[in-house]
Amino acid sequence: MLPMFLAMVDSTIVTTALSQIAADLGGVERIPWIIVSYLISAAIVTPVYGRLGDVLGRRRLMAVALVIAMLGTVLCSMAQSMEMLIFSRMLHGLGSGGLMTLSQALIGQAVPPHDRARYQGYLAGVAVCASAFGPVAGGFLTEHFGWRSIFLVNIPLILLAIGLVFRLPPRSTPREPFRFDFFGLLLFAAFISALLMLLEQLRRWNNIEPWLLICLLGIIASTFPLLLWQERRVKHPLLPIPLLSNPTIWRSDVLAMCHGGLFVSMLTFVPIYFSTVRGMSAAEMGLLLLPTTMGVGVGSILTGQIVSRTHRTAIMPSIGLIFTTLLLLGLALTIDQMESHTVGLAFGLVSLTLGTVMGVVQVSVQSEATPGMIGIAAASVQLSRSVGAAIGTALAGSLLFALVSASGLVDAATLQAILQGGTSLSAMDAAKVAALRAEISGSYRYVFLLLALYGALGCFMAWSLPRRHV
Repeated sequence: MLPMFLAMVDSTIVTTALSQIAADLGGVERIPWIIVSYLISAAIVTPVYGRLGDVLGRRRLMAVALVIAMLGTVLCSMAQSMEMLIFSRMLHGLGSGGLMTLSQALIGQAVPPHDRARYQGYLAGVAVCASAFGPVAGGFLTEHFGWRSIFLVNIPLILLAIGLVFRLPPRSTPREPFRFDFFGLLLFAAFISALLMLLEQLRRWNNIEPWLLICLLGIIASTFPLLLWQERRVKHPLLPIPLLSNPTIWRSDVLAMCHGGLFVSMLTFVPIYFSTVRGMSAAEMGLLLLPTTMGVGVGSILTGQIVSRTHRTAIMPSIGLIFTTLLLLGLALTIDQMESHTVGLAFGLVSLTLGTVMGVVQVSVQSEATPGMIGIAAASVQLSRSVGAAIGTALAGSLLFALVSASGLVDAATLQAILQGGTSLSAMDAAKVAALRAEISGSYRYVFLLLALYGALGCFMAWSLPRRHV
């Protein structure tokens, strides 16, 4: 649980310190790369840790990942330039990318199948704590001790995590001989890097560089078929196609993508809705978002308890996502007539029903995989969720920007700043503010419909899962 907590906090604690980092180190135009470099490196190494954990031992590799993460966080705290900080964040991601995957795989290794759902619920509770703790702790530490403290605070926790990892029981299955698909890793790294950079470009809406867009599309189009060819050809692939062709596993991965796209989009765009349409302060938004941030954890804990007692898995997201989709459709149609606190509670219910998904997905995938493949199976879920989150937020952001910009009320640069939370509406003319809020509110209906579509696709995948019990 502690390594997973560290991985989730590392991805959120830095967000509140970005403005102070830019003021201290300069290079404000490279600020997004503090986040993007971390996400790219973490995504690339996710299947690497899964595969190497299956071969070399997951406890040992977890300790290695924690040491790399600690080295990266120390270098981040010592950075004297924006370039050094971006490099250090990349190294940090190379360590943190293994923490969630190996945590899930170690649960699969140490816990019997019928108890895994209960433990997935516990991990969801950790995720809720990390999601709530990261931004709050980042803001407090940055304000009182400077932005470098947000990295140093991790060191004692990492040392404690290393000690706790070696208290886990060793695995009973024999290790395989070491073989690794280095060419597959190269192709995968090129594909994932280009894909995430492309999605980052799409999130910038009006500032896309055409030549960069063409280059990234070319890399994606050329590396993807080569990657499939390589993984089918080698004896010990990085991404084993036979495993991913298992109906339960690939449907679970698509379900994880839908969950990532829906939940992360909700966490990204609902605060902007409260700020721009409802004119709320940060403190008011924090209270209204509390049901959303806590709901998914509560739902996961309840789902874990039910699955542990009944041993039935797929029925939980199958029913849960029906309510998710209906709630989002209802919000799209009636949100303008709802009080703000009712909107907050409604999104809390959406989050609660989404809590039926990820624990069941991990249990289903781990139950289908052989003991020697649990790591790469768990990695496929985490990677799918990350890619789904990137694609889902890019599509939702592009849709919102396109719909609002069509009104022509403000120029593209100002609109982008408003929708990213960087510009307040209070300095604008009152009549224009009212018109812009009405336009944004109307556009959000279509964003919520898009999120409902994510939920509907996930619901279809849940009902079609072949494995429905453990």
